[in-house]
Amino acid sequence: MCGIFGVHGLEKPASDRARFIACSKRLRHRGPDWSGCVVANDAILVHERLAIVGVDTGAQPLVSDDGKTVLTVNGEIYNHIALRETLGKDTKFKTHSDCEVILPLYRKYDKDLCNMLDGMFSFVLLDELVSPSRIIAARDPIGITTLYQGWDSKRPGAVFFASELKALVDECDKIISFPPGHVYDSKDASTTRYYNPSWWNGDAEGPESTIPTSPANLTLLRETLEAAVCKRLMSEVPYGVLLSGGLDSSLIAAIAARETEKAAQAQFEVRKRKLQSAMSGNTTPTGLVDEQATLAAWPQLHSFSIGLESSPDLLAARKVAHYLGTVHHEYTFTVQEGLDAIPEVIYHLETYDVTTVRASTPMYLLSRKIKAMGVKMVLSGEGSDEILGGYLYFHAAPDGKAFHQECVKRVKNLHTSDCLRANKSTMAWGLEARVPFLDKAFLEVAMNIDAREKMFSKGAGQEVDEDGRPRMEKYILRKAFDVSIDGKPYLPASILWRQKEQFSDGVGYSWIDGIKDHAESVISDEAFAKGAEQWTMDVPTTKEAYLIRQIFHEFFPSETAASTAVRWIPRSDWGCLSDPSGRSVSIHNAAY
Repeated sequence: MCGIFGVHGLEKPASDRARFIACSKRLRHRGPDWSGCVVANDAILVHERLAIVGVDTGAQPLVSDDGKTVLTVNGEIYNHIALRETLGKDTKFKTHSDCEVILPLYRKYDKDLCNMLDGMFSFVLLDELVSPSRIIAARDPIGITTLYQGWDSKRPGAVFFASELKALVDECDKIISFPPGHVYDSKDASTTRYYNPSWWNGDAEGPESTIPTSPANLTLLRETLEAAVCKRLMSEVPYGVLLSGGLDSSLIAAIAARETEKAAQAQFEVRKRKLQSAMSGNTTPTGLVDEQATLAAWPQLHSFSIGLESSPDLLAARKVAHYLGTVHHEYTFTVQEGLDAIPEVIYHLETYDVTTVRASTPMYLLSRKIKAMGVKMVLSGEGSDEILGGYLYFHAAPDGKAFHQECVKRVKNLHTSDCLRANKSTMAWGLEARVPFLDKAFLEVAMNIDAREKMFSKGAGQEVDEDGRPRMEKYILRKAFDVSIDGKPYLPASILWRQKEQFSDGVGYSWIDGIKDHAESVISDEAFAKGAEQWTMDVPTTKEAYLIRQIFHEFFPSETAASTAVRWIPRSDWGCLSDPSGRSVSIHNAAY
């Protein structure tokens, strides 16, 4: 992934070049490898690059041969090779970048190209073949990548786009989080939805609502997730997996480990044949010693975990890594180190949501460690809990319809919480996180399963299936992978059937408690009582929320900035307390 910045509708863009490069520089943590800028007749596009695919040739902005179409992209297009083939041999490409395919697709399919892309992306494309020039901007279906759109009343004809809020706050007096699955077109200033999957209206009331009734096909569920992981291993740089020891990250790691081993074996066979051919002449060709040395250096999956000393996640991740044979890297942090990092975390997150800040802090600290090792890309497990109703409060859903509607709502809002966390916590250090659970094909399978098969209960009366497995949260996902391939199970049963721990809990229960205690000590009762006088929207209801909102306000004091933040609010009508921690749900302790 990268950082993008674009402005369209300028009268004298050349005179603003330095100003807008400075705006884009605020995104350079997202793309530390290189920067590029194109100044057109009425627009400026700037790009901060993190090179993962097409490392040597994929610098952006990308420009068509005739110089009339300019493109800047943040993201990865996993099906770019297949798309290139559909365009025919007459279409010439200048780079190996996965993103370049968007240029000829636009010429051929216009805005319809968005539905053809399989990946995570935000892009801004300038077309100067038409007069006046045209700009289109789009964001991936679920909002895995971040994108903001802004306007400046002093430049009434201009429209701004950037990967992060911080690049726009000094230039725009109106800013929105660009809606996922939409495309903007300057031709008529329209923003329209291009992503309309079969399950999208599942949260609607009345005849518009689509409530699935299909039984769970566990084989299809497993194979679709495996394919989602496989395509996300597309990389020319070192990669790894974030491993908390929970179900989601452990499954991703298990699949990735198998795929990496297959790739390693294939690589080994190729090198062995080369060596046998060279040795058959009883000569030692140049570089033979080096070639022999690399035979032992097979690609091997690296896994990364973080937590407080002896936290639940560290212990579970250690067990998973040992079972899978990954090269495991374990890091610990103290509550004080986490507290010290919170202001930086909020600056990068650009939100004051308590849940997101809690979970992002250890992820932010871990990402710094990973990037220091030279790793640029990791796989992560976000999205499973929303798709399959894995949060513990889902146990209180009254029926399958309500359960499914809540799943759809949570998936639709992922861009405000878990996707935002995964993207910005990692990209703060120039590390890209890919999320297989949010693959379009997997969503289509998982979101169309009868929600009654996703429902679960806890406690002494918990149901078990014919194999004695508990019908716990995400039962169908666990059951889909409760098989052995080539005689080896995907995961140990103690991990596959481990209860859900929210990441901010799993890194160590004293982490959340530590934040609360810190907030209690630094926020006075008097200041807390005046919260409504300081902020007119989302007034904090706890001292922890007040502290986080106060830090956010220091970085982003404008109301337009605050309007882009969305809070993750538990369902009080399903028995959730105001605290979003998984431990606050009544059934958490019942399972132990």
